[in-house]
Formats: sequence, C-alpha cells, structure tokens
Amino acid sequence: MSTKDFVEKDYYKVLGVPKDATEAEIKKAYRKLAREFHPDANKGNAEAEERFKEISEANDILGDAKKRKEYDEARALFGNGGFRPGPGAGGGSFNFDLGDLFGGAAGGGGGPQTGGFGGGIGDVFGGLFNRGGTGTRTHPRRGQDIESEVTLSFTEAVDGATVPLRMSSQAPCKACSGTGDKNGTPRVCPTCVGTGQVSRGGGGGFSLTDPCVDCKGRGLIAETPCEVCKGSGRAKSSRTMQVRIPAGVTNGQRIRLRGKGSPGERGGPAGDLYVVVHVDSHPVFGRKGDNLTVTVPVSFTEAALGGEVKVPTLGGPAVTLKLPAGTPNGRTMRARGKGAVRKDGTRGDLLVTVEVDVPQELNDKAREALENYREATAGEDPRAALFQDAKGA
Repeated sequence: MSTKDFVEKDYYKVLGVPKDATEAEIKKAYRKLAREFHPDANKGNAEAEERFKEISEANDILGDAKKRKEYDEARALFGNGGFRPGPGAGGGSFNFDLGDLFGGAAGGGGGPQTGGFGGGIGDVFGGLFNRGGTGTRTHPRRGQDIESEVTLSFTEAVDGATVPLRMSSQAPCKACSGTGDKNGTPRVCPTCVGTGQVSRGGGGGFSLTDPCVDCKGRGLIAETPCEVCKGSGRAKSSRTMQVRIPAGVTNGQRIRLRGKGSPGERGGPAGDLYVVVHVDSHPVFGRKGDNLTVTVPVSFTEAALGGEVKVPTLGGPAVTLKLPAGTPNGRTMRARGKGAVRKDGTRGDLLVTVEVDVPQELNDKAREALENYREATAGEDPRAALFQDAKGA
C-alpha cells in the first residue's frame, strides 16, 4: 500500500474500538471479528477473506503495545499522509515512505497476512532523512505472520501436546527459485539500480525514499515472468509443522511462535506463527485458572457422620479426602498439587465440591431408619432462624 494509505488507515475503526481502548477490549473485538470473517467459516467468500486480512492487520498493530505506540505517534506526526517539518526544516509538507520510518518492513509482513513494523520512531532521523546522502539502503523484507487454529482435548490442554499443523503461506517460488524469472535470470532494475528504492528531494535539504514502481521494491525485473508467481518471486506454499503447545493453555489463548511464519526475502527474518487454541470440555473435570474442579456426590450419612471419600484426578491415581462430620452440601475442599500446570512448572490444586446425594427410592429398612431419625429430631426446625431473621429485617 502507499505511504498515504498506510498512515491514513484507521485500525481502531477496523476493529470497532475507541482510540483509548484497553488491551483486553482490543483482544475481545479481534476475536469476535476473526471468528465471524475467518476464511474457514466463509469458504469462497473473497470479501470476507479481505475483511479478515484487514482485521488481522489491525490486531497485529494495536495488539502489540510497542507497535501501537509507534502507529499512534506516526499518525500524530504525519497527520494526513504528509510530514509537517518544524521550524528550520523548510516550509510545506511532503510525502514519505513508511518503509523507511519503520525499518523497511511496511508491506512486507508483520501481522497475519499483512505488513508490520520493523523499527521505531527513533529511526526517522537515521534512515528517512538522508541529508546530503547519495543513495538508499536495501532493506531485507520480513516474512508474513501466519495465524492458525488448533483444537485440544481437555487433558492435552492441561498437560501440553505436540500437534501437526498444516499451513499455507507465501514463500519463495520453487519454480523460479524466488527470482520471479522463468529462466532464473532476472536483470537488475535500471531505475533503482537493484536497491528496490528511489530517492527524491523533499525540500529543506531532506532526501526521501520510495519503493521503486518499476520493480515493485524487489530490485529485480523478470525478463520472462515466471508462470507460477507471475514475476513476484513469491508463491503459495503448504507445509505441515509439528507444533508444541505448552502445558496449561486455556480456551481461546493465542500462542506466538517466533520465526515459524513465512520465510523472509533478501535475508529478512521469517514471520511469526500465531496459534489460537480451542479446548474441548471434559465430562468430569472443569477448570478455574490453574485449578481443576470436580463435583463429588456423597451420601447423607457420609455428610452427616463424616468419613473418607475417594476422588478421581486427571490422569493420575485417585486421592482420598477426609470428610468432616456435618459437611454441608456445596462445601469445597482442596487437593493440593492435582490441578493444571502453571508457567513455572508447578501445579495448581483440585477443588472438590461436595454434593449430597438424595436417594430417589428407599428400601424398607432404609425408610424405617429415616422415619426413626425424623422422630428423633422432631423438635428441631432448620428454618427457625430464617423466619426469625425475616421478621427482624
């Protein structure tokens, strides 16, 4: 995209959040839109695919505190696509190349399927404004970031798992070895002399650089364009990668794997791989942060008289908990170290909630015993305090 388009692009509007949105609000907005417009949910819908790319691009910038700060500063500094120099820098305004502002990475990858920032605002006066310079630098191009999804079982999420992921991304075209030329012999672009950039005077003694329009910033021109990549040197590539998902991940968590995205160009680094994790539910166990939860039924006599109760654990032997006499329904006990794995390698706890089981049918002996119990406690009213408090309120 052009510099003007990039600066004027409102990523906040793309995600539908205010400029002072918190990190959590940005994350929530992105997840909602990503699910709605994800290509897997809109197969064959080019408009949805393009919208997903815009959403991913906006999230990559606004979801990273450093990139968001640089983006906000760039929009404040370069208002309407033009730079407004201060006193002594010469009057007027002029366009600039955001690639120089952000280390030459604009348009070369940084968010899933999008461009990103490679440097910072501090680079402005180092690479953008070459006073008296005679040429431009050729910047490596960072590979695109890739986003994928994986669904884990409850146990895999707690203990960690290695899963295969099949991904499609842009990579050097195999047909032309990334040259863009069918015969593998591209020529150096005469306009930019192989740098991929052209310089122009900006007034006030400043020298600016823009991507070369003749070679589209590659520095090379294909005499006979490759039929596969149409001369771009990049083509869609599919690969299967074994990805290790760390123990303790939660449903909806987004994991970043550095350098596992699309390969870079001209010696540039590879992009990153972002994996969104979905976790299936478990028929017995639940989860609260680093703790696992389980509900254990107990009989009325166990709750009233106390005793020992065996409790299952996830993937391990059962534990025995001592049930105090007079345990009420809904009380939660703790089995330490039987929960999910924390980041430091330790485990959370297993929270055991007692549920008093009321029998649906009674045999004669059990009914007689309960009748005797009712007679023995006939003078006790468990609701007396309830009515007393209701009257006094």
